[in-house]
Amino acid sequence: MPSGAPDHKAATFRALHAGPGFVLPNAWDAGSARILEEVGFPAIATTSAGIAWSCGVPDGGALDRDTMLRHVGRIVAAVDVPVTADLEAGYGETAQDVARTVAQAVELGVVGANLEDARAGGLFGIDEATDRIAAARAAAPTATFVLNARTDTYFTGATGDRSDEAISDEAIFDETVERAVRFVEAGADCVFVPGVVEADTIRRLAAAIPGPLNVVAGLANTIDAPTLFSLGVTRVSLGGSLARAALSTLERAGRELLDTGTLTFLDGVIGYADLQRRLGS
Repeated sequence: MPSGAPDHKAATFRALHAGPGFVLPNAWDAGSARILEEVGFPAIATTSAGIAWSCGVPDGGALDRDTMLRHVGRIVAAVDVPVTADLEAGYGETAQDVARTVAQAVELGVVGANLEDARAGGLFGIDEATDRIAAARAAAPTATFVLNARTDTYFTGATGDRSDEAISDEAIFDETVERAVRFVEAGADCVFVPGVVEADTIRRLAAAIPGPLNVVAGLANTIDAPTLFSLGVTRVSLGGSLARAALSTLERAGRELLDTGTLTFLDGVIGYADLQRRLGS
């Protein structure tokens, strides 16, 4: 098992955050990671949603830390490009639990991680969320690990209450920026704000957040990557979108087989010999 990522992988991944913007696709198993690497992406992220679905369970904490890390480790071992891991909320109630999770991820050879500021009951309080980021930072060397602090304000609302329709867009924006600033001060290298829909809001967030901004495409918005870069976004990830696309293709193929028995779903697919070649050592 790897014991930390080689320095050149960490440097490569960190340097991407200083560039004009990059797309970070999310793999859910070793095979999907190999295909994405072969396509030419310079780095790959894992998707906790995709990994959960591949295990036949829903996203959102259904898998425990050890199970998730086993899957992450297989992805890291399968590719030569840098891999950053989706660690959800850190798999634990305390900041010390988060630090332990990050330390184990570092040992697997990942070069970064996402950490969320929310759980099933809503957002962590800002002080608690900041403490969790600080603990993660202490567990991972700054020079060799990119800590991506995710805030779910646009999913839960500024108060963490999804049912409160009185929360204004401006209040959510203000709390998002406040959390982002605190997280960067605590050691985050990048800030991840999923759930944003409006292009103007993304532009304002990119201008207000004191660090690279990560936005997920294909979830709440379908804004293309070049447009997101023009708005000031540095890192465009896909979350579970590629896994959803693959599972959707499987469902369509299954329905065709069941309904008509025809094989048009095979039109344009990678041939057996080609796939063997691509995944060969």
